[in-house]
Formats: sequence, C-alpha cells, structure tokens
Amino acid sequence: MTEAEKRMNRVCFTGHRPEKLTRSEWLIKRALKKEIRQAIADGKNVFISGMARGVDIWAAEIVLILRDAGQPIKLMCACPYDGFEQGWRQEWQEQYRAILSASDFVKYVCPAYSRSCFQIRNEWMVDHASRVIAVFNGEKSGTKNTIDYAAKVDVPVVCIEG
Repeated sequence: MTEAEKRMNRVCFTGHRPEKLTRSEWLIKRALKKEIRQAIADGKNVFISGMARGVDIWAAEIVLILRDAGQPIKLMCACPYDGFEQGWRQEWQEQYRAILSASDFVKYVCPAYSRSCFQIRNEWMVDHASRVIAVFNGEKSGTKNTIDYAAKVDVPVVCIEG
C-alpha cells in the first residue's frame, strides 16, 4: 500500500489542554467517541494522537478502548519529542506512558525540544491523515493553527465545540 493509500485510512486529533476547555471532560469525551465511531464507519482504521494533555490523551484512550473491544483499528502516537511528558503532574505522565505502551506505533516527530516542535508535529499529523477531529474553543492556539493548516492542505476537519 502506498503512503497516499495509507493516509486515506487515517484520522488525527487536535484540541486544547484541559484548562482551556469551556465544556466538561465528559461531554468532550462523548463527542470524541461519536466522531471516532463515525470515522470507523467511514472506513478509517488508524488514529493519530499528538499525545498532549487533554483532548489528545482522551482521544487515544477512547481509540484503545474501542480497539480492545474488537474494533479493527490502530493507534499511532505522534509525540513531538522523547521526554515530552516530563514536567507534567504524575497522573498525566502515567496516562501518557500507559497509552504509549498500549499503542500500535510510536513516532517521535522531532529529535529534541525546539520552539517549533509542536507545530512540526501538528503538520506531520495532518500530512499523514485524511481527516482531522478537532476540539476547538474558538481561540488563537496551536489547535487553531492545526485547523488552519488542514484547511490550507485540503484535509477536512470535523469540529467539536471545546
């Protein structure tokens, strides 16, 4: 299968950190699950998470739950760099590491931290997907930059109110 063919089966996520969201975690997770199920129904079978706190981790956990319940899907973790989670609270670090160990693929997009590593990771995800599921609160952010980049390269975005 060519890279272009693989891309057609992939979906990536973008969204805010928990403290920037205006809706409850429960409502956002419910909406994410609905959009992930829709993507599966549309023939998508690889989901790419950027592995940031909040939306990325919640989406990855939902994908793993569905996969473990028998859905024929895979999770790819597109981490900006190795050690990205250091400095987070312990519970977020534990979730991050558990997802990495349960995922089907782990990609470190950049060799180390740089000011641009998050944007590079976000563009890499969009460039390897045929749909973006975004949880967006309308504010200027990395999530908005990712949505704008997806529009620029003609990758459709499904927006969930964040």
